[in-house]
Amino acid sequence: MDRQAEDSVAVRVGELLEATGETLSTVESCTGGLIGSTVTDVSGSSSYYDRGYVTYSNRAKLALGVSRESIEEYGAVSEPVAREMAQAARDAAGTTWAVSTTGIAGPSGGTAEKPVGTVYIGVAYAGEWGRGTSETTVTHQEYDGTRTEIKDKVAHEALELVGSAVNERW
Repeated sequence: MDRQAEDSVAVRVGELLEATGETLSTVESCTGGLIGSTVTDVSGSSSYYDRGYVTYSNRAKLALGVSRESIEEYGAVSEPVAREMAQAARDAAGTTWAVSTTGIAGPSGGTAEKPVGTVYIGVAYAGEWGRGTSETTVTHQEYDGTRTEIKDKVAHEALELVGSAVNERW
């Protein structure tokens, strides 16, 4: 992914969050902090970016609040785990939005069921208390490329999804 394109999406997301007065947290497994790094490359991001979690191991996911049952039943790279990661980060940080990534960047670790490049990206929104408007969406993607290329693509797509979600809400 072109670094300038990354910066562009991070700037757009930042502008949307600032305009709406909302905040963002990240919880990353396969991207290892790349999304948070990209967001904080934008000057002034401290006004909308609260914190990032890197939950690379299952133990770290459990400590954040992902259920043992989800990891055991579906595996760390799954829709339920991506959903729980995003929700746990949103709630622990107290942010309006959280984005999660869990996947297999390779070159090893893939299986026939979950090949290298399999990724789940979760986006959690905290609606107003008592309104029942909180929600979480999860996207499943499969990417080609080297480990670094896959991580870059996932980080870019995660920010695109956050931008789209914020934009749709407002």
